[in-house]
Amino acid sequence: MEIKVLTGHRTGAEVRGLDLTRPPSPEIRDALNRAFVDHSVLVIRDQTLDPRQLLAAVQLFGAVFPQHNTRFALPECPEIHYLSNQDRFPDGRRYIPGEGWHTDHSNDTRPPKATVLHAVTLPDEGGDTQFANMAAAHAALPEKTRARIAGLTAIHVYQSSHSARKLMSLAASAKERVPNAVLHPLVRTHPESGAKSLYLNPIRIEGILGMDHKEALPLLNELLAHATQECFQYRHAWRQGDLVLWDNRCLLHKANGDYDMDQTRYLYRVMLQGDVPN
Repeated sequence: MEIKVLTGHRTGAEVRGLDLTRPPSPEIRDALNRAFVDHSVLVIRDQTLDPRQLLAAVQLFGAVFPQHNTRFALPECPEIHYLSNQDRFPDGRRYIPGEGWHTDHSNDTRPPKATVLHAVTLPDEGGDTQFANMAAAHAALPEKTRARIAGLTAIHVYQSSHSARKLMSLAASAKERVPNAVLHPLVRTHPESGAKSLYLNPIRIEGILGMDHKEALPLLNELLAHATQECFQYRHAWRQGDLVLWDNRCLLHKANGDYDMDQTRYLYRVMLQGDVPN
């Protein structure tokens, strides 16, 4: 197995020479988990996994998190969901999953620590996924700004009323188990690396506790603009067979719908259990 760093700021690492259909040694498992914490995005090349194989492989990194919207679950393996550009909203508009900067399922009391995508069918070009390192962004803030936001708490909901991106509505079976709102710190500490990260989510954050929207929304927009600068990013150009695992505790990500929509983009998705943000 070889691990190659993909950016100068060490966000993203490529893994080659690994076959996830076969159980790795304890040494390989430890090396993968260290690389995940160190680089936040792992790109494991040349995998061909069916849903059950994928489910077994991702548990090298943790236990599976039940995803919120069960309408996208695979009937033969409900822990695995799919992402597809062939789905549409009830009004007929095309649904592009993952559009806009966000972190997954932050409206949960224990948001998933990681998300995994496995490429099954890809368009000829386009459809990159961008990642922004929230620990690097936090470290680069002016000291005055870090002091201002250190004790703030954000209110996370399923769909923020301020979000330009609209989500697919929850399946009826999921509404009872998805919280109406949860509170998370605007700056969280990574439980493994100890690094402090901005914990933003423009799709989910409804406001900041105790702060008027007239002050909170400009602050959130300012932080988002800072954190998503290119200098903090790794941009992933997908290849057939890629398995990409990323750390929701210290990253934002977004998908790009810049490809021929007559071509199918279809990936498997699974999430891993996290802890309460602190």
